[in-house]
Amino acid sequence: MHDGGSDYGLWLLVIFNSAIFIIFAFSFFKPDTKRDWRSFGAFSAFIVALFVEMYGFPLTIFLFSGWLTSRFPGVDFLAHENGHLLHTIFGFGGNAHFDVLHIASVIMIGMGFLLLSSAWRVLYSAQRAGKLAVTGLYAKVRHPQYIGFVAIMFGFLLQWPTIITVIMFPILVIMYWRLAKTEETESRKRFGVAWDDYAARVPAFIPKWSSLKPSKGGVA
Repeated sequence: MHDGGSDYGLWLLVIFNSAIFIIFAFSFFKPDTKRDWRSFGAFSAFIVALFVEMYGFPLTIFLFSGWLTSRFPGVDFLAHENGHLLHTIFGFGGNAHFDVLHIASVIMIGMGFLLLSSAWRVLYSAQRAGKLAVTGLYAKVRHPQYIGFVAIMFGFLLQWPTIITVIMFPILVIMYWRLAKTEETESRKRFGVAWDDYAARVPAFIPKWSSLKPSKGGVA
């Protein structure tokens, strides 16, 4: 039995952590168009849903409490450290913050924010010049900003999966894919042959292995 459930109901932490990550993402992504705001809003909803369960109300734990207590007797799932469900389910020992999943989570989240930051600088410069973004990360993949959002969300799923975020994740991935296709259609109309040539050389989401190798002649 938990001693009063004080590890949850911490709504100030929900607000604080949600604001930190949303503002952090905003500073890197800097949404401008309606499409930008739509993708950023969906990401923000995911972040809020995550922290509501992490610090506010553990809906997933309550819904699966019967299975969890029967499968893992003696584990107090209302203690915050046991909210890392994958840590318990996969039988990891020790502190959940130092297991392989949590480390992978931190790496994925960090890489996601790095992608957002690097992609935005290139995209912003290209938009100001009225050109295609084809340098930096855009020389490897056509939509690094959406890859960044997906990486951050997947990282959080490794760390603290919940029913709502697990359901939201594939929906948001599809939404970002559709937004990417819409952007490509508009770019093809605007840039014509230049876009076709770029799209033929650079994959949409998964970089070619050859493009990751340093060129013999140095940086292009």
